Formats: sequence, C-alpha cells, structure tokens
Amino acid sequence: MANNETGAPERPSRDVAVVADRTALLVIDVQKYSADPTGSEFRCRDLDYYAHYLERMENQVLPNIAKLQAAFRGGGWEVIYTVIEALTADGRDASLDYKISGLFVPKGSRDAEMPDAIAPLADEIILPKTSSNVFISTTINYVLRNLGVDYLVIAGVVTDQCVESAVRDAADLGYLVTQVTDACCTYTQARHDNSLETIKGYCRQRTTDELVEELTGQR
Repeated sequence: MANNETGAPERPSRDVAVVADRTALLVIDVQKYSADPTGSEFRCRDLDYYAHYLERMENQVLPNIAKLQAAFRGGGWEVIYTVIEALTADGRDASLDYKISGLFVPKGSRDAEMPDAIAPLADEIILPKTSSNVFISTTINYVLRNLGVDYLVIAGVVTDQCVESAVRDAADLGYLVTQVTDACCTYTQARHDNSLETIKGYCRQRTTDELVEELTGQR
C-alpha cells in the first residue's frame, strides 16, 4: 500500500496484535537445570547469588508461563520449548562457547526436564540446543515455517542472553515477535530492565495478562 502523499510504500509496524492461528509460544530454557534450585546450574555458586532469580522464577515466571500455556492450548495453538541439552552423554557435540562456559546438560538427564508447573504435553515440540541462540543450533526456523508460524511469542530465561538472542534473530528472519516481559527473568532486576530496553527495537513487549487477553479474543 502506498503513502498517498509521497508515493512511497507505507512503513509496516511490529506493534500489531498476533494472529493466533499463525502464532507459536516459544519457551526458552525453563528446565530443571536452570529453574529448579536443585539443578546443576546452581552447584557452582552460593545460592545467595541466585536469590533474586530463583524468587522471580518461582513467583512470577513459572506461573506466567503456565498462564500462557493455558491460553495457547485452549485455542489449539502451538507451544514449543527449547532446552539446554547435548545430543550426547559426554557433550562432545556442544558449541565451543558452551564448553568454555561449562554449560553442560547430558542427553536424557534430569536437568533437561521441565518443571512440573509447566510440563509439556505429549505432542508439544521440544528442541534441545547447545548454543545461546536457538536459531543457530536447532532446526527451529524450519519447524516454524512448516507450522505456518509468522508471529512468535517468546518467554523464558535468561532475559539478557538466550531470550534476547532469540528475539533478535527471529526478527531478522521475518517473524513478528512479542516478548512477554513478566514471563522472563535474569540474575538481577537491573539486567532484566536493561535487556528489555535494549531489545525493544526488535519486538513488541507485553505482559502476560495483556497477551492472554489478546489471545482470548481470538478463540
């Protein structure tokens, strides 16, 4: 559509409501490794370091992801998960960065499972990954295209690393991205807030309740 004054094409906007039938919920790395206090991520530091993160996980992120799951499942729309998980027991397939960082979740281990509060249904898609960016180390773009997905709703952890990477690459690949701001968290509030400010040029940002209301109107 052309702009009547200049003749140039009208500039599209990312600040548009999702079209539910062409939308998927992507939950990033919310698994026992990184969401359960007994997970392996928390063995290397005193738990005081993770106090803010674990409090947000239990009281905000997990309940809000459960609300999002219920909304998507109620409409028959896709819910997809990524988990940090090697394809091998010894992690030899993991990225160099993950090896350097010590991020290792063996294939089939408890750490790769999701918390009971957001347990996936039998036919929901789970993609193991061994890099920060799900679009680098999985077939997610291929899968989303096959599913007819154009709108991607993103939640998970951590806000300023794997979530931010997914938002940016999804936008560059042509998806309209909605980041659910209160269904993500990272290790401090300052880091979370800074990431939301940094990445907002690649997505629109909504709270869980705002997005659920938007979806409910499309059932």
